[in-house]
Amino acid sequence: MNFQKVRLAGGLYFVATPIGTARDITLRALDVLASADVIAAEDTRSLRRLMEIHGVPLEGRRILSYHDHSGTGTRDRLMAELAQGKSVAYASEAGMPLIADPGYDLGKQAAEAGFTVTCAPGPSAALTALTLAGLPTDAFFFAGFLPNAAGARRSRIEGLRDIPGTLVFYESPKRLAACLTDLAQVLGGDRQAAMCRELTKKFEQIRRGTLADLSAQYRDATVKGEIVLLVDRAHSPAVNDADVEEALRQALETHSVRDAADLVSKMYDLPRRPIYQKALKMGKE
Repeated sequence: MNFQKVRLAGGLYFVATPIGTARDITLRALDVLASADVIAAEDTRSLRRLMEIHGVPLEGRRILSYHDHSGTGTRDRLMAELAQGKSVAYASEAGMPLIADPGYDLGKQAAEAGFTVTCAPGPSAALTALTLAGLPTDAFFFAGFLPNAAGARRSRIEGLRDIPGTLVFYESPKRLAACLTDLAQVLGGDRQAAMCRELTKKFEQIRRGTLADLSAQYRDATVKGEIVLLVDRAHSPAVNDADVEEALRQALETHSVRDAADLVSKMYDLPRRPIYQKALKMGKE
């Protein structure tokens, strides 16, 4: 036994659970599961199995089922337990609660009611994939699952085109090929990307390449397991100063300095101020 039975203050404790390997759970998560007055889970069977693996006894406690389709009944019951000063632990099936998993409404309602809401953090498929993908990690945007319908999916991707960070998606193996095709068509096939499958599990696989390459690889492939897709941000092509000056020179023939600067800065997607200063100087020559 690696856990400790501790006295928990009343409040809501979100508990991260492993995304694949059972030993990835944290000692604090085991302490919370061993000590909470009330336990709730997205999947009661998987949490019970995880507790059995680590020797955490239920000691008469029942694991309550709480997920996106539970309605308000279970949430009201958990809120009532919190109102009695009890400690409530909630675990989603794998990874961090709320990250493309249930728990948002419960956490929001508990916080608004003035109860303590905290977290025993741990594994996350999104962050694990970012670490392994070989794409920039200084800024990223987690987009979760894309829509099932092709038109809605492409529209959603279009809205993400210019986000200045690595895009992170969760995807079903059944939709992988269609998703990669749409990503390549909407964002451009030359964008760098990575397909991360079965992270932390026996058959973990990372495939890196352009969206066009990955789309071709998986067009007719049969894929199984949990998947995270990552796509690099858009990169503006290098702009030649001579081209900018020539564009400004032509624009100044028919536009004011202000309008010429606006036109050229938009044309090359460049900051307006230096373009305006250059146009001002050229206008005086």
